[in-house]
Amino acid sequence: MEAIKGIGVSSGIAIGRALKLSEVDGRVQFRTVEAKNVSTEIARMDRCLQEAKDQIVRMRNKITLRGDDSAARIFDFHLELLGDSTLIQPIRDDIQRECVIAEYAVAENFKKFADQLRKMGSEMFVQKAIDVIDLERRVLSHLAGRTTDRLAGVKGPVVVIAHELTPSQTVELHRAHVVAFATDGGGLTGHTSILARALGLPAVVGCTKVTIDVEDGDTLIVDGDGGVVIVRPDDALLARYQLLAREGQQRQRALRSDAGQPSITRDGMPITLLGNIEFPDEIDAVMENGGAGVGLYRTEFLYLASEVAPTEDDHYESYRRAIELSHGRQLIIRTLDLGADKYTQVHLVEAERNPFLGLRSIRFCLANPEMFKTQLRALLRASAHGPIKIMLPLVTHVMELRQTKMILNDLGEELDEENIPFDRNIPIGIMVETPAAALMARVFANEARFLSIGTNDLVQYTLAVDRGNERVAGLYNAANPAVLMLIKSIVRTARHVGIDVSVCGEIAGQPLFIPLLLGMGVRTLSMSPGQIPAVKRVVRGLEIEQCESLARRVGSFDSDRQVLSCLRDELRRIDPEALAGSEGG
Repeated sequence: MEAIKGIGVSSGIAIGRALKLSEVDGRVQFRTVEAKNVSTEIARMDRCLQEAKDQIVRMRNKITLRGDDSAARIFDFHLELLGDSTLIQPIRDDIQRECVIAEYAVAENFKKFADQLRKMGSEMFVQKAIDVIDLERRVLSHLAGRTTDRLAGVKGPVVVIAHELTPSQTVELHRAHVVAFATDGGGLTGHTSILARALGLPAVVGCTKVTIDVEDGDTLIVDGDGGVVIVRPDDALLARYQLLAREGQQRQRALRSDAGQPSITRDGMPITLLGNIEFPDEIDAVMENGGAGVGLYRTEFLYLASEVAPTEDDHYESYRRAIELSHGRQLIIRTLDLGADKYTQVHLVEAERNPFLGLRSIRFCLANPEMFKTQLRALLRASAHGPIKIMLPLVTHVMELRQTKMILNDLGEELDEENIPFDRNIPIGIMVETPAAALMARVFANEARFLSIGTNDLVQYTLAVDRGNERVAGLYNAANPAVLMLIKSIVRTARHVGIDVSVCGEIAGQPLFIPLLLGMGVRTLSMSPGQIPAVKRVVRGLEIEQCESLARRVGSFDSDRQVLSCLRDELRRIDPEALAGSEGG
Protein backbone atom coordinates (compact mmCIF):
# COMPACT_ATOMS: atom_id res chain seq x y z
CA MET A 1 0.00 0.00 0.00
CA GLU A 2 1.26 3.48 -0.89
CA ALA A 3 -0.17 6.98 -0.59
CA ILE A 4 0.86 9.45 -3.30
CA LYS A 5 0.31 13.09 -2.39
CA GLY A 6 -0.79 15.59 -5.03
CA ILE A 7 -3.15 18.50 -5.52
CA GLY A 8 -6.86 17.76 -5.19
CA VAL A 9 -8.49 19.70 -8.04
CA SER A 10 -11.93 18.10 -8.22
CA SER A 11 -13.67 16.93 -5.08
CA GLY A 12 -15.06 13.51 -4.34
CA ILE A 13 -13.80 10.01 -3.66
CA ALA A 14 -13.57 7.33 -6.34
CA ILE A 15 -12.37 3.74 -6.30
CA GLY A 16 -11.38 1.76 -9.38
CA ARG A 17 -8.74 -0.12 -11.34
CA ALA A 18 -5.79 1.78 -12.82
CA LEU A 19 -5.63 2.39 -16.55
CA LYS A 20 -2.38 4.01 -17.69
CA LEU A 21 -2.31 6.17 -20.79
CA SER A 22 0.84 6.85 -22.77
CA GLU A 23 2.02 10.42 -23.20
CA VAL A 24 2.48 11.68 -26.72
CA ASP A 25 4.40 14.94 -26.90
CA GLY A 26 6.82 14.51 -29.79
CA ARG A 27 9.82 13.74 -27.55
CA VAL A 28 10.54 10.09 -28.27
CA GLN A 29 13.48 8.24 -26.73
CA PHE A 30 15.85 6.24 -28.93
CA ARG A 31 14.99 2.54 -28.66
CA THR A 32 15.87 -0.44 -30.84
CA VAL A 33 14.09 -3.65 -31.74
CA GLU A 34 15.57 -7.04 -32.61
CA ALA A 35 16.29 -7.54 -36.30
CA LYS A 36 13.67 -10.29 -36.52
CA ASN A 37 10.99 -7.78 -35.39
CA VAL A 38 11.81 -5.06 -37.94
CA SER A 39 9.13 -6.17 -40.41
CA THR A 40 6.54 -6.17 -37.62
CA GLU A 41 7.60 -2.63 -36.66
CA ILE A 42 7.24 -1.41 -40.26
CA ALA A 43 3.82 -3.06 -40.52
CA ARG A 44 2.80 -1.32 -37.29
CA MET A 45 3.87 2.02 -38.70
CA ASP A 46 2.00 1.41 -41.98
CA ARG A 47 -1.14 0.47 -40.07
CA CYS A 48 -0.98 3.63 -37.95
CA LEU A 49 -0.35 5.80 -41.01
CA GLN A 50 -3.51 4.37 -42.55
CA GLU A 51 -5.45 4.99 -39.32
CA ALA A 52 -4.26 8.60 -39.36
CA LYS A 53 -5.34 8.94 -43.02
CA ASP A 54 -8.78 7.52 -42.26
CA GLN A 55 -9.19 9.93 -39.33
CA ILE A 56 -8.17 12.93 -41.46
CA VAL A 57 -10.57 11.91 -44.24
CA ARG A 58 -13.44 11.79 -41.72
CA MET A 59 -12.57 15.25 -40.41
CA ARG A 60 -12.16 16.68 -43.92
CA ASN A 61 -15.54 15.30 -44.97
CA LYS A 62 -17.16 16.77 -41.89
CA ILE A 63 -15.64 20.20 -42.61
CA THR A 64 -16.57 19.99 -46.31
CA LEU A 65 -20.22 19.42 -45.40
CA ARG A 66 -20.10 22.73 -43.49
CA GLY A 67 -18.88 24.47 -46.63
CA ASP A 68 -15.49 25.41 -45.15
CA ASP A 69 -13.25 24.83 -48.17
CA SER A 70 -10.18 26.57 -46.68
CA ALA A 71 -10.10 24.23 -43.67
CA ALA A 72 -10.72 21.23 -45.94
CA ARG A 73 -7.63 22.20 -47.96
CA ILE A 74 -5.49 21.95 -44.82
CA PHE A 75 -6.55 18.33 -44.43
CA ASP A 76 -5.85 17.73 -48.11
CA PHE A 77 -2.27 18.85 -47.48
CA HIS A 78 -2.03 16.45 -44.51
CA LEU A 79 -3.21 13.59 -46.69
CA GLU A 80 -0.67 14.50 -49.38
CA LEU A 81 2.11 14.40 -46.79
CA LEU A 82 1.10 10.96 -45.55
CA GLY A 83 1.22 9.71 -49.14
CA ASP A 84 4.52 11.44 -49.98
CA SER A 85 7.22 8.81 -50.47
CA THR A 86 10.00 11.38 -49.88
CA LEU A 87 8.75 11.65 -46.29
CA ILE A 88 7.46 8.14 -45.60
CA GLN A 89 10.15 6.01 -47.29
CA PRO A 90 13.02 7.40 -45.12
CA ILE A 91 11.02 6.37 -42.06
CA ARG A 92 10.83 2.77 -43.34
CA ASP A 93 14.51 2.89 -44.27
CA ASP A 94 15.52 4.04 -40.77
CA ILE A 95 13.52 1.27 -39.11
CA GLN A 96 15.04 -1.29 -41.51
CA ARG A 97 18.64 -0.04 -41.35
CA GLU A 98 18.93 1.03 -37.69
CA CYS A 99 16.40 -1.37 -36.13
CA VAL A 100 14.70 1.54 -34.29
CA ILE A 101 11.13 1.71 -33.06
CA ALA A 102 8.59 3.28 -35.38
CA GLU A 103 7.94 6.18 -32.99
CA TYR A 104 11.58 7.29 -33.09
CA ALA A 105 11.83 7.05 -36.89
CA VAL A 106 8.61 9.02 -37.32
CA ALA A 107 9.64 11.76 -34.87
CA GLU A 108 13.12 12.16 -36.38
CA ASN A 109 12.00 12.31 -40.00
CA PHE A 110 9.00 14.58 -39.44
CA LYS A 111 11.21 16.96 -37.45
CA LYS A 112 13.86 16.93 -40.18
CA PHE A 113 11.23 17.71 -42.83
CA ALA A 114 9.75 20.54 -40.73
CA ASP A 115 13.22 22.07 -40.26
CA GLN A 116 13.79 22.00 -44.02
CA LEU A 117 10.53 23.87 -44.61
CA ARG A 118 11.38 26.53 -42.00
CA LYS A 119 14.78 27.19 -43.61
CA MET A 120 13.10 28.14 -46.90
CA GLY A 121 12.36 31.53 -45.33
CA SER A 122 8.84 32.02 -46.68
CA GLU A 123 5.94 32.51 -44.25
CA MET A 124 3.98 29.98 -46.32
CA PHE A 125 6.60 27.30 -45.67
CA VAL A 126 6.70 28.17 -41.97
CA GLN A 127 2.96 27.48 -41.83
CA LYS A 128 3.54 24.20 -43.68
CA ALA A 129 6.12 23.28 -41.03
CA ILE A 130 3.49 23.77 -38.34
CA ASP A 131 1.20 21.41 -40.25
CA VAL A 132 4.00 18.82 -40.37
CA ILE A 133 4.49 18.96 -36.59
CA ASP A 134 0.73 18.71 -36.04
CA LEU A 135 0.63 15.66 -38.31
CA GLU A 136 3.63 14.12 -36.53
CA ARG A 137 1.75 14.26 -33.21
CA ARG A 138 -1.29 12.68 -34.81
CA VAL A 139 0.74 9.73 -36.14
CA LEU A 140 2.59 9.33 -32.83
CA SER A 141 -0.72 9.28 -30.98
CA HIS A 142 -1.86 6.35 -33.11
CA LEU A 143 1.42 4.52 -32.53
CA ALA A 144 1.12 5.01 -28.77
CA GLY A 145 -2.52 3.91 -28.68
CA ARG A 146 -4.92 6.82 -28.56
CA THR A 147 -6.99 7.53 -25.49
CA THR A 148 -10.20 6.56 -27.24
CA ASP A 149 -8.71 3.25 -28.37
CA ARG A 150 -7.61 2.27 -24.87
CA LEU A 151 -10.93 3.31 -23.34
CA ALA A 152 -13.14 1.71 -25.98
CA GLY A 153 -13.16 -1.74 -24.41
CA VAL A 154 -13.07 -0.66 -20.77
CA LYS A 155 -15.61 -2.29 -18.48
CA GLY A 156 -16.28 -1.35 -14.88
CA PRO A 157 -14.92 1.64 -12.97
CA VAL A 158 -11.39 2.69 -13.93
CA VAL A 159 -9.05 5.42 -12.75
CA VAL A 160 -6.99 6.93 -15.57
CA ILE A 161 -3.31 7.52 -14.80
CA ALA A 162 -1.25 9.75 -17.11
CA HIS A 163 1.67 12.13 -17.11
CA GLU A 164 -0.68 14.86 -18.32
CA LEU A 165 -4.10 14.98 -19.95
CA THR A 166 -5.26 17.43 -22.59
CA PRO A 167 -8.75 18.95 -22.34
CA SER A 168 -9.95 16.87 -25.30
CA GLN A 169 -8.70 13.70 -23.61
CA THR A 170 -10.51 14.70 -20.41
CA VAL A 171 -13.76 15.06 -22.31
CA GLU A 172 -13.22 11.58 -23.74
CA LEU A 173 -12.78 10.17 -20.22
CA HIS A 174 -16.23 11.39 -19.30
CA ARG A 175 -17.74 9.33 -22.09
CA ALA A 176 -16.17 6.08 -20.88
CA HIS A 177 -16.30 4.11 -17.62
CA VAL A 178 -13.85 6.46 -15.94
CA VAL A 179 -14.58 7.46 -12.35
CA ALA A 180 -11.47 9.59 -11.65
CA PHE A 181 -7.99 10.45 -12.87
CA ALA A 182 -4.55 11.31 -11.50
CA THR A 183 -1.58 12.87 -13.28
CA ASP A 184 2.09 13.58 -12.67
CA GLY A 185 1.81 17.21 -13.73
CA GLY A 186 -0.83 19.90 -13.55
CA GLY A 187 -2.14 22.46 -11.10
CA LEU A 188 -5.31 23.65 -9.42
CA THR A 189 -6.43 26.04 -12.12
CA GLY A 190 -5.28 24.36 -15.35
CA HIS A 191 -7.80 23.71 -18.11
CA THR A 192 -7.87 19.98 -17.43
CA SER A 193 -8.56 20.58 -13.73
CA ILE A 194 -11.35 23.00 -14.60
CA LEU A 195 -12.90 20.41 -16.91
CA ALA A 196 -12.67 17.70 -14.23
CA ARG A 197 -14.74 19.85 -11.87
CA ALA A 198 -17.24 20.64 -14.61
CA LEU A 199 -17.64 16.95 -15.44
CA GLY A 200 -17.76 15.85 -11.80
CA LEU A 201 -14.69 13.60 -12.02
CA PRO A 202 -12.64 13.36 -8.79
CA ALA A 203 -9.07 14.24 -9.72
CA VAL A 204 -5.63 14.64 -8.18
CA VAL A 205 -2.86 16.30 -10.21
CA GLY A 206 0.75 17.25 -9.53
CA CYS A 207 1.52 13.76 -8.18
CA THR A 208 5.03 13.86 -9.75
CA LYS A 209 5.52 10.06 -10.00
CA VAL A 210 2.10 8.45 -10.12
CA THR A 211 2.83 6.97 -13.58
CA ILE A 212 5.93 5.29 -12.12
CA ASP A 213 4.41 3.92 -8.93
CA VAL A 214 1.14 2.66 -10.42
CA GLU A 215 0.72 -0.35 -12.71
CA ASP A 216 -2.20 -1.21 -14.96
CA GLY A 217 -4.91 -3.00 -12.98
CA ASP A 218 -3.85 -1.73 -9.53
CA THR A 219 -6.73 -0.93 -7.20
CA LEU A 220 -6.71 2.80 -6.54
CA ILE A 221 -8.49 5.26 -4.28
CA VAL A 222 -8.57 8.83 -5.58
CA ASP A 223 -9.39 11.34 -2.84
CA GLY A 224 -10.05 14.62 -4.61
CA ASP A 225 -10.75 16.39 -1.33
CA GLY A 226 -7.57 15.31 0.43
CA GLY A 227 -5.40 15.41 -2.70
CA VAL A 228 -4.11 11.86 -2.36
CA VAL A 229 -3.99 8.69 -4.47
CA ILE A 230 -3.82 5.45 -2.49
CA VAL A 231 -2.29 2.53 -4.38
CA ARG A 232 -3.30 -1.05 -3.53
CA PRO A 233 -5.16 -0.21 -0.27
CA ASP A 234 -5.73 -2.94 2.33
CA ASP A 235 -9.27 -4.11 3.09
CA ALA A 236 -9.67 -1.92 6.17
CA LEU A 237 -8.70 1.29 4.34
CA LEU A 238 -10.81 0.36 1.35
CA ALA A 239 -13.86 -0.10 3.59
CA ARG A 240 -13.20 3.24 5.29
CA TYR A 241 -13.05 5.12 1.99
CA GLN A 242 -16.15 3.37 0.69
CA LEU A 243 -17.98 4.70 3.75
CA LEU A 244 -16.54 8.20 3.22
CA ALA A 245 -17.66 8.10 -0.42
CA ARG A 246 -21.22 7.19 0.57
CA GLU A 247 -21.30 9.93 3.21
CA GLY A 248 -20.04 12.47 0.67
CA GLN A 249 -22.77 11.49 -1.77
CA GLN A 250 -25.40 11.83 0.96
CA ARG A 251 -24.07 15.29 1.87
CA GLN A 252 -24.27 16.40 -1.75
CA ARG A 253 -27.84 15.14 -2.06
CA ALA A 254 -28.82 17.09 1.06
CA LEU A 255 -27.26 20.27 -0.32
CA ARG A 256 -28.97 19.79 -3.68
CA SER A 257 -32.34 19.42 -1.99
CA ASP A 258 -32.00 23.00 -0.68
CA ALA A 259 -30.70 24.40 -3.96
CA GLY A 260 -33.97 26.17 -4.68
CA GLN A 261 -33.76 28.32 -1.55
CA PRO A 262 -33.08 32.04 -2.14
CA SER A 263 -29.44 33.18 -1.93
CA ILE A 264 -29.88 35.76 0.82
CA THR A 265 -28.08 36.42 4.09
CA ARG A 266 -29.82 36.20 7.45
CA ASP A 267 -30.13 39.99 7.55
CA GLY A 268 -31.68 40.20 4.08
CA MET A 269 -28.76 40.96 1.74
CA PRO A 270 -29.21 39.21 -1.65
CA ILE A 271 -26.06 37.54 -2.98
CA THR A 272 -25.97 36.54 -6.66
CA LEU A 273 -24.50 33.08 -7.24
CA LEU A 274 -23.56 32.28 -10.84
CA GLY A 275 -21.99 29.29 -12.56
CA ASN A 276 -18.78 28.88 -14.54
CA ILE A 277 -19.33 26.70 -17.61
CA GLU A 278 -17.34 25.23 -20.48
CA PHE A 279 -20.24 23.98 -22.64
CA PRO A 280 -23.78 25.36 -23.14
CA ASP A 281 -25.44 22.18 -21.85
CA GLU A 282 -23.91 22.85 -18.43
CA ILE A 283 -26.39 25.70 -17.97
CA ASP A 284 -28.96 23.13 -16.90
CA ALA A 285 -26.58 22.05 -14.11
CA VAL A 286 -26.21 25.70 -13.03
CA MET A 287 -29.96 26.03 -12.65
CA GLU A 288 -30.40 22.63 -10.98
CA ASN A 289 -27.83 23.66 -8.38
CA GLY A 290 -29.64 26.91 -7.64
CA GLY A 291 -27.56 29.33 -9.72
CA ALA A 292 -28.99 32.59 -11.03
CA GLY A 293 -27.16 32.48 -14.35
CA VAL A 294 -23.72 32.16 -15.92
CA GLY A 295 -20.89 34.36 -14.69
CA LEU A 296 -18.22 32.85 -16.92
CA TYR A 297 -18.64 30.89 -20.15
CA ARG A 298 -15.11 29.77 -21.11
CA THR A 299 -15.20 29.76 -24.91
CA GLU A 300 -11.66 28.40 -25.43
CA PHE A 301 -13.01 24.88 -24.96
CA LEU A 302 -14.46 25.22 -28.45
CA TYR A 303 -10.80 24.90 -29.47
CA LEU A 304 -9.33 22.76 -26.70
CA ALA A 305 -11.92 19.98 -26.87
CA SER A 306 -11.68 19.58 -30.64
CA GLU A 307 -8.99 18.79 -33.19
CA VAL A 308 -10.48 21.27 -35.67
CA ALA A 309 -10.61 25.06 -35.22
CA PRO A 310 -14.24 26.22 -34.89
CA THR A 311 -15.83 28.26 -37.66
CA GLU A 312 -17.93 31.39 -37.15
CA ASP A 313 -21.05 29.24 -37.34
CA ASP A 314 -19.62 26.85 -34.72
CA HIS A 315 -19.15 29.80 -32.38
CA TYR A 316 -22.57 31.23 -33.23
CA GLU A 317 -24.44 27.96 -32.63
CA SER A 318 -22.77 27.46 -29.24
CA TYR A 319 -23.60 30.98 -28.10
CA ARG A 320 -27.14 30.83 -29.47
CA ARG A 321 -27.77 27.59 -27.60
CA ALA A 322 -26.36 29.07 -24.39
CA ILE A 323 -28.67 32.05 -24.75
CA GLU A 324 -31.70 29.82 -25.31
CA LEU A 325 -30.87 27.64 -22.29
CA SER A 326 -30.37 30.75 -20.12
CA HIS A 327 -33.98 31.91 -20.69
CA GLY A 328 -33.10 35.56 -20.20
CA ARG A 329 -30.92 35.03 -17.13
CA GLN A 330 -27.47 36.58 -16.87
CA LEU A 331 -24.97 35.13 -19.36
CA ILE A 332 -21.39 36.44 -19.40
CA ILE A 333 -19.33 35.08 -22.30
CA ARG A 334 -15.56 35.41 -22.05
CA THR A 335 -13.58 35.80 -25.24
CA LEU A 336 -10.81 33.31 -25.99
CA ASP A 337 -8.31 32.78 -23.18
CA LEU A 338 -5.74 30.88 -25.24
CA GLY A 339 -1.98 31.16 -25.30
CA ALA A 340 -0.51 29.55 -22.18
CA ASP A 341 -1.97 26.12 -22.89
CA LYS A 342 -0.60 23.02 -24.58
CA TYR A 343 -2.98 23.40 -27.56
CA THR A 344 -1.56 26.77 -28.55
CA GLN A 345 2.08 26.05 -27.76
CA VAL A 346 2.31 22.92 -29.93
CA HIS A 347 1.03 24.94 -32.89
CA LEU A 348 3.88 27.45 -32.62
CA VAL A 349 7.03 27.07 -34.68
CA GLU A 350 8.94 27.58 -31.44
CA ALA A 351 7.10 27.26 -28.12
CA GLU A 352 7.37 30.26 -25.81
CA ARG A 353 9.84 29.93 -22.95
CA ASN A 354 7.41 31.47 -20.47
CA PRO A 355 3.93 31.38 -22.01
CA PHE A 356 2.17 32.72 -18.91
CA LEU A 357 4.07 35.97 -19.46
CA GLY A 358 3.78 35.74 -23.22
CA LEU A 359 1.25 36.04 -26.01
CA ARG A 360 -1.91 34.85 -24.25
CA SER A 361 -5.56 35.79 -23.70
CA ILE A 362 -6.51 39.24 -25.06
CA ARG A 363 -2.96 39.71 -26.39
CA PHE A 364 -3.21 36.49 -28.38
CA CYS A 365 -6.59 37.52 -29.78
CA LEU A 366 -5.46 41.00 -30.84
CA ALA A 367 -2.34 39.46 -32.43
CA ASN A 368 -4.62 37.10 -34.40
CA PRO A 369 -7.31 39.53 -35.55
CA GLU A 370 -9.03 37.24 -38.05
CA MET A 371 -9.56 34.57 -35.40
CA PHE A 372 -10.74 37.21 -32.92
CA LYS A 373 -13.12 38.77 -35.44
CA THR A 374 -14.60 35.34 -36.13
CA GLN A 375 -15.55 35.01 -32.47
CA LEU A 376 -16.71 38.60 -31.98
CA ARG A 377 -18.86 38.53 -35.12
CA ALA A 378 -20.49 35.30 -33.90
CA LEU A 379 -21.14 36.90 -30.50
CA LEU A 380 -22.80 39.90 -32.14
CA ARG A 381 -25.00 37.65 -34.30
CA ALA A 382 -25.98 35.54 -31.28
CA SER A 383 -26.90 38.63 -29.24
CA ALA A 384 -30.04 39.00 -31.36
CA HIS A 385 -31.46 35.93 -29.57
CA GLY A 386 -31.20 37.25 -26.01
CA PRO A 387 -29.13 39.25 -23.52
CA ILE A 388 -25.41 38.57 -23.15
CA LYS A 389 -22.37 40.33 -21.74
CA ILE A 390 -18.90 40.08 -23.28
CA MET A 391 -15.89 39.76 -20.98
CA LEU A 392 -12.24 40.18 -22.00
CA PRO A 393 -9.55 38.10 -20.23
CA LEU A 394 -6.21 39.27 -18.83
CA VAL A 395 -6.55 42.91 -19.84
CA THR A 396 -3.51 44.83 -18.56
CA HIS A 397 -3.68 47.98 -20.71
CA VAL A 398 -6.68 50.20 -21.41
CA MET A 399 -5.82 50.18 -25.14
CA GLU A 400 -6.67 46.47 -25.26
CA LEU A 401 -10.21 47.31 -24.17
CA ARG A 402 -10.43 50.22 -26.61
CA GLN A 403 -9.10 48.17 -29.53
CA THR A 404 -11.70 45.47 -28.89
CA LYS A 405 -14.46 48.06 -28.82
CA MET A 406 -13.25 49.44 -32.15
CA ILE A 407 -13.29 45.95 -33.70
CA LEU A 408 -16.82 45.40 -32.40
CA ASN A 409 -17.93 48.72 -33.89
CA ASP A 410 -16.46 47.77 -37.28
CA LEU A 411 -18.12 44.35 -37.18
CA GLY A 412 -21.41 45.98 -36.22
CA GLU A 413 -21.23 48.15 -39.35
CA GLU A 414 -20.61 45.02 -41.44
CA LEU A 415 -23.67 43.31 -39.95
CA ASP A 416 -25.75 46.43 -40.61
CA GLU A 417 -24.73 46.34 -44.27
CA GLU A 418 -25.75 42.67 -44.39
CA ASN A 419 -29.05 43.37 -42.57
CA ILE A 420 -28.12 40.95 -39.78
CA PRO A 421 -29.67 41.93 -36.43
CA PHE A 422 -27.65 42.24 -33.21
CA ASP A 423 -27.77 43.95 -29.82
CA ARG A 424 -26.21 47.41 -30.16
CA ASN A 425 -25.75 47.83 -26.42
CA ILE A 426 -23.93 44.68 -25.30
CA PRO A 427 -22.15 45.37 -22.00
CA ILE A 428 -18.38 44.94 -22.36
CA GLY A 429 -16.41 44.12 -19.22
CA ILE A 430 -12.96 42.90 -18.28
CA MET A 431 -11.39 40.36 -16.00
CA VAL A 432 -9.01 41.87 -13.44
CA GLU A 433 -6.28 39.24 -13.20
CA THR A 434 -3.01 41.10 -12.71
CA PRO A 435 -1.65 43.63 -10.22
CA ALA A 436 -1.43 46.11 -13.13
CA ALA A 437 -5.16 45.88 -13.82
CA ALA A 438 -5.96 45.97 -10.09
CA LEU A 439 -3.92 49.14 -9.56
CA MET A 440 -5.52 50.75 -12.62
CA ALA A 441 -9.03 49.58 -11.72
CA ARG A 442 -10.38 53.14 -11.62
CA VAL A 443 -9.29 53.77 -15.22
CA PHE A 444 -10.84 50.50 -16.41
CA ALA A 445 -14.01 51.11 -14.37
CA ASN A 446 -14.57 54.33 -16.31
CA GLU A 447 -14.55 52.47 -19.65
CA ALA A 448 -15.88 49.00 -18.83
CA ARG A 449 -19.48 48.20 -17.90
CA PHE A 450 -18.42 45.63 -15.30
CA LEU A 451 -15.37 44.06 -13.64
CA SER A 452 -14.80 40.43 -12.76
CA ILE A 453 -11.93 39.47 -10.46
CA GLY A 454 -10.20 36.35 -11.76
CA THR A 455 -8.41 35.25 -8.62
CA ASN A 456 -6.69 32.25 -10.23
CA ASP A 457 -4.38 34.42 -12.32
CA LEU A 458 -4.39 37.29 -9.82
CA VAL A 459 -2.81 35.00 -7.22
CA GLN A 460 -0.31 33.68 -9.77
CA TYR A 461 0.89 37.07 -10.96
CA THR A 462 0.82 38.78 -7.57
CA LEU A 463 2.87 36.06 -5.87
CA ALA A 464 5.04 35.21 -8.92
CA VAL A 465 4.00 31.55 -8.64
CA ASP A 466 3.37 29.39 -11.70
CA ARG A 467 0.00 27.91 -10.82
CA GLY A 468 0.70 24.80 -12.95
CA ASN A 469 4.03 24.00 -11.30
CA GLU A 470 3.65 21.35 -8.62
CA ARG A 471 7.05 22.26 -7.16
CA VAL A 472 5.79 25.63 -5.93
CA ALA A 473 2.14 24.69 -5.41
CA GLY A 474 2.46 25.34 -1.68
CA LEU A 475 3.16 29.03 -2.36
CA TYR A 476 0.02 29.47 -4.43
CA ASN A 477 -2.47 30.75 -1.86
CA ALA A 478 -5.33 33.19 -2.27
CA ALA A 479 -5.19 33.90 1.48
CA ASN A 480 -1.96 35.85 1.02
CA PRO A 481 -2.53 39.37 2.43
CA ALA A 482 -1.18 40.99 -0.76
CA VAL A 483 -3.85 39.24 -2.84
CA LEU A 484 -6.60 40.16 -0.38
CA MET A 485 -5.53 43.82 -0.39
CA LEU A 486 -5.86 43.92 -4.18
CA ILE A 487 -9.30 42.27 -4.13
CA LYS A 488 -10.54 44.74 -1.53
CA SER A 489 -9.20 47.66 -3.56
CA ILE A 490 -10.85 46.48 -6.81
CA VAL A 491 -14.23 45.98 -5.11
CA ARG A 492 -14.07 49.39 -3.45
CA THR A 493 -13.22 51.11 -6.75
CA ALA A 494 -16.02 49.39 -8.70
CA ARG A 495 -18.61 50.24 -6.05
CA HIS A 496 -17.43 53.85 -5.93
CA VAL A 497 -17.76 54.24 -9.71
CA GLY A 498 -21.09 52.40 -9.64
CA ILE A 499 -20.44 49.38 -11.85
CA ASP A 500 -20.94 45.68 -11.12
CA VAL A 501 -18.04 43.67 -9.73
CA SER A 502 -17.85 39.92 -9.18
CA VAL A 503 -15.34 37.25 -8.17
CA CYS A 504 -15.09 34.30 -10.56
CA GLY A 505 -11.87 32.56 -9.50
CA GLU A 506 -11.62 29.35 -7.50
CA ILE A 507 -12.06 31.07 -4.11
CA ALA A 508 -15.59 32.11 -5.13
CA GLY A 509 -16.65 28.47 -4.77
CA GLN A 510 -14.79 27.76 -1.51
CA PRO A 511 -17.00 28.14 1.60
CA LEU A 512 -13.90 29.12 3.59
CA PHE A 513 -13.60 32.45 1.75
CA ILE A 514 -17.27 33.40 1.45
CA PRO A 515 -17.63 35.37 4.74
CA LEU A 516 -14.46 37.34 3.92
CA LEU A 517 -15.52 38.17 0.35
CA LEU A 518 -18.92 39.36 1.52
CA GLY A 519 -17.23 41.43 4.20
CA MET A 520 -15.12 43.10 1.50
CA GLY A 521 -18.27 44.12 -0.35
CA VAL A 522 -18.55 41.37 -2.96
CA ARG A 523 -22.18 40.65 -3.83
CA THR A 524 -21.74 38.43 -6.90
CA LEU A 525 -19.82 35.14 -6.98
CA SER A 526 -19.30 32.76 -9.90
CA MET A 527 -18.14 29.15 -9.49
CA SER A 528 -18.42 25.59 -10.79
CA PRO A 529 -22.11 24.56 -10.78
CA GLY A 530 -21.56 21.79 -8.22
CA GLN A 531 -20.15 24.29 -5.72
CA ILE A 532 -23.23 26.52 -5.67
CA PRO A 533 -25.32 24.59 -3.07
CA ALA A 534 -22.53 24.56 -0.46
CA VAL A 535 -21.82 28.27 -0.98
CA LYS A 536 -25.52 29.11 -0.79
CA ARG A 537 -25.81 27.28 2.52
CA VAL A 538 -22.96 29.37 3.95
CA VAL A 539 -24.47 32.60 2.58
CA ARG A 540 -27.82 31.86 4.24
CA GLY A 541 -26.10 31.47 7.62
CA LEU A 542 -24.28 34.83 7.51
CA GLU A 543 -24.98 38.43 8.46
CA ILE A 544 -23.20 41.23 6.61
CA GLU A 545 -22.15 42.99 9.80
CA GLN A 546 -20.28 39.93 11.07
CA CYS A 547 -18.66 39.53 7.61
CA GLU A 548 -17.46 43.13 7.67
CA SER A 549 -16.06 42.63 11.16
CA LEU A 550 -14.20 39.54 9.91
CA ALA A 551 -12.78 41.50 6.96
CA ARG A 552 -11.45 44.18 9.30
CA ARG A 553 -9.75 41.54 11.46
CA VAL A 554 -8.22 39.78 8.50
CA GLY A 555 -6.99 43.12 7.14
CA SER A 556 -4.64 43.43 10.11
CA PHE A 557 -2.90 40.09 9.47
CA ASP A 558 0.49 39.81 7.77
CA SER A 559 0.57 36.11 6.81
CA ASP A 560 -1.65 33.67 4.95
CA ARG A 561 -1.38 31.26 7.88
CA GLN A 562 -3.08 33.79 10.17
CA VAL A 563 -5.73 34.48 7.55
CA LEU A 564 -6.56 30.80 7.00
CA SER A 565 -6.70 30.09 10.73
CA CYS A 566 -9.14 32.94 11.24
CA LEU A 567 -11.30 31.88 8.29
CA ARG A 568 -11.44 28.29 9.50
CA ASP A 569 -12.53 29.38 12.97
CA GLU A 570 -15.27 31.54 11.47
CA LEU A 571 -16.56 28.82 9.14
CA ARG A 572 -16.41 26.22 11.91
CA ARG A 573 -18.71 28.44 13.94
CA ILE A 574 -21.13 29.10 11.07
CA ASP A 575 -21.26 25.71 9.32
CA PRO A 576 -18.87 22.97 10.55
CA GLU A 577 -19.81 20.59 7.73
CA ALA A 578 -18.79 23.16 5.12
CA LEU A 579 -15.22 23.12 6.43
CA ALA A 580 -14.59 19.70 4.83
CA GLY A 581 -12.92 20.12 1.47
CA SER A 582 -12.62 23.90 1.74
CA GLU A 583 -8.98 24.13 2.79
CA GLY A 584 -6.36 26.09 0.91
CA GLY A 585 -6.80 28.61 -1.81
